[in-house]
Amino acid sequence: MEPNRDTPGIGCALALLQSIAPEDVPRFRAHIPEEWILAALIATGTATLRRRRLPAEQVIWLVLGMALMRDRPILDVVDKLDLALPTATGRGLASSAVTQARLRVGDEPLQWLFMHCAEQWAHHSADAHRWRGLSLYGVDGTSLRVPDSDENRNYFGDQSGRKESVSGYPLVRMVVLMALRSHLLAAASFGPYESEHVYAAQLWSSAPNDSLVVVDRGFLAATVLLPLSNQGTNRHWLTRATKRSKWRIVERLGPGDDIVEMDVSSHARAKDPSAPKTWRMRAIKYQRRGFQPQTLLTSLVDAEAYPRDELIALYHERWELELGYDELKTDMLARHETIRSKSPKTVAQELWGLLLAYNLVRLEMERIADDAGVAPTRISFITALRYMRDEWFWLEGTRTPGAIPRHLADMRENIARFILPPRRARSCPRAVKLKMSNYNRKRPPTDRSAK
Repeated sequence: MEPNRDTPGIGCALALLQSIAPEDVPRFRAHIPEEWILAALIATGTATLRRRRLPAEQVIWLVLGMALMRDRPILDVVDKLDLALPTATGRGLASSAVTQARLRVGDEPLQWLFMHCAEQWAHHSADAHRWRGLSLYGVDGTSLRVPDSDENRNYFGDQSGRKESVSGYPLVRMVVLMALRSHLLAAASFGPYESEHVYAAQLWSSAPNDSLVVVDRGFLAATVLLPLSNQGTNRHWLTRATKRSKWRIVERLGPGDDIVEMDVSSHARAKDPSAPKTWRMRAIKYQRRGFQPQTLLTSLVDAEAYPRDELIALYHERWELELGYDELKTDMLARHETIRSKSPKTVAQELWGLLLAYNLVRLEMERIADDAGVAPTRISFITALRYMRDEWFWLEGTRTPGAIPRHLADMRENIARFILPPRRARSCPRAVKLKMSNYNRKRPPTDRSAK
C-alpha cells in the first residue's frame, strides 16, 4: 500500500524534506525510500518544518541499526550510519539528543512499518508455499528480558517463581504469527507478562482466509481456537492434545483417525456467551519411534482432502517457530541478558525494530532461495545476517542505509555460501545441555520502594 500524497500531513512532510538543502544531505533524499519517510511522519504525527540534528526518518534507520548492530553503542550506530545532520560547529551528537529523538518518534512508526511490510512479505511467501490449497502459519509465544528499571517492572511485570516472589528481570510476553516455510513474520503482539492467549487473540485478524495455523498444545482452548475458525473463511487450526484433554468419539474415519466431540467449559462460555456447549474436531493418534503415543487435534475434518499421514508430518513443521525464535534471540540479540531500552515506550520501539530487521534478513534469504532453487529453510540465517551487518558496517561517504537494497543484489550473486545441506531426518528429545549456575540468584526486593 503506497502512502497517499493527499493525506493530511503529507504536504507538511514534503515541505520538511524540501526544506533540507540538497547540499546538506543529498544522499538521504536520493536513497531512502520516500514512501517510508512519509509513512513514518504520518504514523507518528511528527511532521514539522523544524530542522533537527536527528530527524524522524533517521530515527527509523537508527532503530533498525540497533537491531543489526547489537554489540555497538547507540552513538556508534549513529556515527557508523552517518545519521546526524551536520552543524556549522561540527560538534558530535550528545547521547541525550538520541534519547530525546527516540522518545519524540515513539513506537508507532516502527509498528506501522513492521505491519505494512509483514502484510506484503509474509502473506506473499505463505501463498507461494501452500499445502493442499492452504497457506501455512504458526503461532507461539516467548518472553524477552528488559532492563530492570522501576518503570519497566511496573509496566511489564515478571514471572513469579515457587521460591522467589519475582523474576530477576522484568519480562515482555510476545506472540507471533509466522509463515512457517519461510520464517517471515506476518504479525506480532507483545506487552506485559500475561497469558499467551491474550496476545494470540490479537493476531487472528491477520490470519488470511484459506489458511492453516499450527499451534502448540498450550493454545488448546475453545476461547482461543474457535474465534480463529469462526471469524474467517476456511481458516483452520492444528495442535496436539494435552494429557487432560477429554472427548467423545462421534465417527470413525479410519485406524487412529476419528471425529470427536469435546465439551466447552462453563468458564469459557461465561467469557464468551456465543460459544457452543460442545466442540467438534478431528483426532489423529500416532507414535514416533522412541516417543510416547500422541494425539493431534484439528478443525480439518475431511480425511480425504487432508490425509492423516500428511497432517502428522505437517504438525512437526511447528518447530520452525522455535527455530525462528532462536534466530531472534541467539543470533540477532547474541544471547544478551536484556534488550537496551529502559522505558516501556522505547522497549516497544526497539522490539518493533528488531522484528522488522528480522523480516528484512528473512526476505533476502527467501530471494536467495528463489535464485538457488531451494527452500527458504535451506539458507543459513547467520551467514545472511553477518553479510547484512557487514553492509551496514561498510557504509562510508555516499553509501547510506537507503542504498542497501542495491548492495544486497551482490549478496544474492554469491549464493553458494548461504545454502545449507538438506536437513537430516532425526528427532531429539528436549534436554538441558548446560547446567545452571550453583550461585544464588540475585532478586530485586519485593517492595521496590525500600531500595
